[in-house]
Amino acid sequence: MRLRSLLFVPGDRPERMEKALGLNADALILDLEDSVAPKAKPHARQAVANFLRSAERRTKLLVRINPLDSGFLDEDLAAVPEARPDGLVLPKAEGNMSVEALAGKAPGIPILPIATETPAAIFRIGTYASVRAHLFGLTWGAEDLPAAIGALGARDETGRYTSPYELVRSLTLFGAHAAGVPAIETIYPAIPDLAGLAAYAQRARFDGFNGMMAIHPSQIPIINQAFTPTAEELARAQTVIEAFAANPGKGTLQIDGRMVDAPHLKQAKRLIESGKDLP
Repeated sequence: MRLRSLLFVPGDRPERMEKALGLNADALILDLEDSVAPKAKPHARQAVANFLRSAERRTKLLVRINPLDSGFLDEDLAAVPEARPDGLVLPKAEGNMSVEALAGKAPGIPILPIATETPAAIFRIGTYASVRAHLFGLTWGAEDLPAAIGALGARDETGRYTSPYELVRSLTLFGAHAAGVPAIETIYPAIPDLAGLAAYAQRARFDGFNGMMAIHPSQIPIINQAFTPTAEELARAQTVIEAFAANPGKGTLQIDGRMVDAPHLKQAKRLIESGKDLP
């Protein structure tokens, strides 16, 4: 499943769902949780289920359900799974036990946990490897956690995450790769700041994230570009692969005046693989 960009769409806004199909996002997250008021949730469930049944599957259609302990989950699962979503996004996830609980209620549907929204969740990020068969990625969020601990926010005056939230971002990144699933960067909330988004998305890819969530259509092309290998990157990677193929007995080589070794070869192969399913 290619997951460069994942766009949130409120579940009670069916007209936005149809428009979102044409935005070139790799996935839409049809939201039944935070963007939908409690009174609107029955309408949202029906709208999402109707859309899943009728929509042309030009992109992956995911559903963010409500948390396991919210009191809304059973109604979500009564409406959504039979309409065949491509995956479920699980908020307030707390490690492998949360995944196992949801998988038992909705068998066969891949799960994307949001892994950092409660204090307890932070200490369980390393457990997702044991349920990797149920996952199609791992992501994080920096909005609920500060509220949960009484913090004033997750970002400093420059907009950068403070050290506690940089930590949980890093733990999610490594937790995802330890589980062998895509690491999905969280949202960039400053919608008008497209230059800031571009820098943030590029840093995410540099650090090892495979894609990013979005909250506005204007963010999609920037995110897609950031997580798409350039022609120059692919050419350099192919050069590394070919150089090692031509010198099978060597552990290190010099290419364009720089030393390359086994980690560079592994990185080059991953880059080529990531570009295979792109247009």
